[in-house]
Formats: sequence, structure tokens, C-alpha cells
Amino acid sequence: MDVTFDGDRAHGGRQAREQFYDSRGYGRPSDGALELAAVEAAHLLYRGDLDAVRDTRDGARLDFEAFLALDAVSEVDFFVYKDLRDRGFYLSTLTDATDGADFVVYPRGHGPWDDEVAYRVRTVSERADVGAAAVQALARRQETGVLAVVDEESEVSYFEVAEPTVDGSTDHDLSEVSGELLADRVLVSDPPATVHQQAFYGQPLDGEGSAVQLSLVEAAYLAGEGALALTEGDRQAVVDRGRAVEGERFDRRLRVYELLRESGVVPKTGFKFGADFRTYANVESVDDLGHSEYLVRVLPADHDFEPRDLALDVRLAHGVRKEMRFALVGDDIEWLGLTRLTP
Repeated sequence: MDVTFDGDRAHGGRQAREQFYDSRGYGRPSDGALELAAVEAAHLLYRGDLDAVRDTRDGARLDFEAFLALDAVSEVDFFVYKDLRDRGFYLSTLTDATDGADFVVYPRGHGPWDDEVAYRVRTVSERADVGAAAVQALARRQETGVLAVVDEESEVSYFEVAEPTVDGSTDHDLSEVSGELLADRVLVSDPPATVHQQAFYGQPLDGEGSAVQLSLVEAAYLAGEGALALTEGDRQAVVDRGRAVEGERFDRRLRVYELLRESGVVPKTGFKFGADFRTYANVESVDDLGHSEYLVRVLPADHDFEPRDLALDVRLAHGVRKEMRFALVGDDIEWLGLTRLTP
């Protein structure tokens, strides 16, 4: 069987189409013949289904090692393609996907001749950053978006990406309380039970009924809602103090905190988990408080993710029975969710 390579794609005749596309979903039919993406040709060479591919530019016959040495196919793409094929999937390459996907993966038992898609996959090396916008574009598709990360030992980790809805049912009316702005928090000396016991603001200094310390982000939100008056200063004084101790990160966290509270969700510090917030969707009383559902990391909309950090965040969230949510703050706030996936 004569399969040629033109520097971009491989080409075979009718026999190649029947053997590789019709029965096993490789490539695309082209005028009765077969057109293969470079990664597909590499996989066929690796399996021994092709002995060699003839390079039409210089006539050289290329085996698997020689073909990879041309850099015609990304080794990251190859390892993801091979892993998904080993798992029993047929998949096709994408060269012009607006969401930046590299492969479309069909449900088991289906192939490129069917109108069903299981996943749209973007491949990335553990050492290569990936922009938040690129991950969001993958999440917005109707099909399940997947980020496939290849580590230095060529193992592949899969992460399902989605645009989740983060909302809850917590809603408590608060009367105005008085507090004193300290170095990096606000102290409410005589709080009613609604502040912490019901609405879960702040942290008591010495058990229920004692003074409550509010974080700066909690205090700024309550002051903006007219539920906190400072003995000296106003809401802007709290915001200014927040910016002094955190920089522009404070403004991002405050915007996300406000959105969560307005959505019926209670955010509390996520410091112990390496996140900005942990969240509770339905708080009626601190005495009957369940586990928090999400860990939230607040990031600028143009953030570049390091795959190793993503893996750490998702693994940690899973280990403490939570899910990871990223709040991407730009002109608007958009949510991005990642979970481990086993295809």
C-alpha cells in the first residue's frame, strides 16, 4: 500500500480508505481515496499498520521514528491520540476549531460517519500555559469540553471543563451593627445573633455571643449594604485598607464576594485549601451547617493557567469532597469549572 506525505497530511488510495477509514475511523474520505492527519499517520506507523510513509518532497521512506523526527506531528498530540485510541475511542483531528480544540472524540461504538460527539479535546503539555479564554471557549460548546494534559512521563490527565451556575438559597435580613476598623479586619463588639449564627458573617472571638471579627471583604460588603457602620470611617475606608494589604486582588475578590452573596451563596475564606473562598449554598444556622460545596479561586479574565496548578487545585478540591470553581473577573464575572475525567 502506497501512502504518501506532503509535509502536512498523508494520502492513500481506495485500499487505504477501506482499510483505515471504513473499518476503523482513521482520516477522511477524499474523492474515493483517503486523507490522513499527521497524527493519524503516526499512529498507524506506530501500530505497524503502515510499514512506512513516502515523503513526496524528497522520496524518503519514513518509519515511525523518522516520521516523528520531522516534527510534522506534536508528540503531545500523539500521546493523547494514542491514549484515547487505546481506550476504545475513534477520534478525528480539528485544524480550524474556533474553540481551540485539537480532537473531536466519538462515543464508543461510533465514528466520524455518525452525527454524535462525546468530547472536544484540547491537548497541552504540563509545561505549557493555557489561557483562561481558551479554556472558556472549550467550556461553552454543547459537547463536553476536555483539557488533556500530558506530563513529562507521557501520561495523560483529563479535565472536564464547564461553565457552571453558582447559586444558593441563603437570605438573611440584618439590622445595622457598629464595628471598628483594625489593621486588616473589622471588630463588631456587640453583634446580634443574626450576624454570625444565622447569616454566617465573620468569626466569633470566643464562642457565640462574643465579639465577631469580620474580614475586610465581608466588612466592605456589609457596609455597602447599609448593615455595618464604622465608628471611624466608612465603606471606602474599608476598601482602601483592603487595597493597601492586598492590592488589586482585593477588588476582584470583593466583586466575586458580592456576586456570591447576591446569588444566595455564603463565601468564607478558602485559605486552608489554598483558595480564595469556600462556599455554602444554603445556610439557615451555623449550628446546622453542612460541608461547603465549592472551592473558589478568583482570577483576572486574562489569566494564564499552568496545568500543574490546575491539577493541584482539582485534586485538592476532590480530596476534601468539593468541586473547583474559577471566577474570572473582567468587565463581567464568568465561572469556569474543572473536574477530573476518566474517558
